[in-house]
Amino acid sequence: MLRIAILGVGAISDSHIQAYLRHPARCRIVALADLYPDKAAEKARKFGLEASVYGGLDQLIADAEFDAASICLPPFEHAPACIALLDAGKHVLVEKPMATSLQECDAMLHAAKTSGKILSVVAQNRFKTPMWKLKQLLDARLIGRVLHAQVDSYWWRGGNYYDLWWRGTWAKEGGGCTMNHAVHHIDLFQWMMGMPREVLAVTANLCHENSEVEDFSTALLSYGDGARGQITASLIHHGEEQQLAFQGEFAKVAVPWQVVAMKQRENGFPDEDLERKTLIQSRYDQLPALTVEGHDAQIENFLRAIHGEERLVVDGSQGRNTLELITAIYQSAHLGHPVTLPLQASDLFYTQEGVLKHARHFHEKTRNIGNFANNEINLGRNYGK
Repeated sequence: MLRIAILGVGAISDSHIQAYLRHPARCRIVALADLYPDKAAEKARKFGLEASVYGGLDQLIADAEFDAASICLPPFEHAPACIALLDAGKHVLVEKPMATSLQECDAMLHAAKTSGKILSVVAQNRFKTPMWKLKQLLDARLIGRVLHAQVDSYWWRGGNYYDLWWRGTWAKEGGGCTMNHAVHHIDLFQWMMGMPREVLAVTANLCHENSEVEDFSTALLSYGDGARGQITASLIHHGEEQQLAFQGEFAKVAVPWQVVAMKQRENGFPDEDLERKTLIQSRYDQLPALTVEGHDAQIENFLRAIHGEERLVVDGSQGRNTLELITAIYQSAHLGHPVTLPLQASDLFYTQEGVLKHARHFHEKTRNIGNFANNEINLGRNYGK
């Protein structure tokens, strides 16, 4: 029976708690820790947990007996908490983004290797049926070689969103919509496409004056095989339309699910390729749906990996890849030139100190509140089956 601690009891912690509670024979939540212990106590009451409450990381490590922890803290606290927990011999599942700099990611990976414990990074959208099916189709190359891949990570947030004390700052949030909203789409993108060779990007703050960071970014990616990618992140899009689309030699596939296939007439103009479209649709329909999805599925994988029953799907190296791509977008946008990957320790945005020195402030924060009375969140669109 694994003993689980939850570090940070904000809104996202509910997804972790509910997922662990699905496995009463495998684990038990024994500790909740938060800067505000009364919030942790209320969370325990909400879910009927027989868990001890602690006022922070140091007290948790010193006084609680547990085997694994979920980190649900603001981004700037991810790396120090993760390293401390790994050094204390605990398995760790850390929320996105993995950290606020590549240097922190590398320190986390080193701590995991030294401790011999599991480090996993939340990427719950990999565990959703439409994404899993799309990945299988791309790997089968039914659309041929990918020529162009596109992510539209469109969200909408009002100005009050950035009134929360840690949001909208390079030091504490590590970035804007690219880092903290598009992170899941960017993770899916690099999981399906691999890492690019070069990135050229621009960022802007179009509508959020109480924020140092961007609310819009767009990036062009170049791959070694000649393919091109395009990633756009936004907090200004009403309707929050989101998609991943892959244009291949023979067809297009996308999530929300779409398949389109065209073939040429004698004069080069298009006709629908019904045979190819039917083939791809049939293969998509034949792939089984996942029985468990999202945080529930990832935490099940985390628990099974700890027990040695299956491989870990999203390890620290995968989390680092996602942050490296985000870092390349920021470095290109703020320095004004293309960036070649892989990034090096000598790159100006490799460390948090480098980011703080070279990332421009679109605005300065003038409003800060400790917490919202209503802390409900949404996790993006439902992509359907």
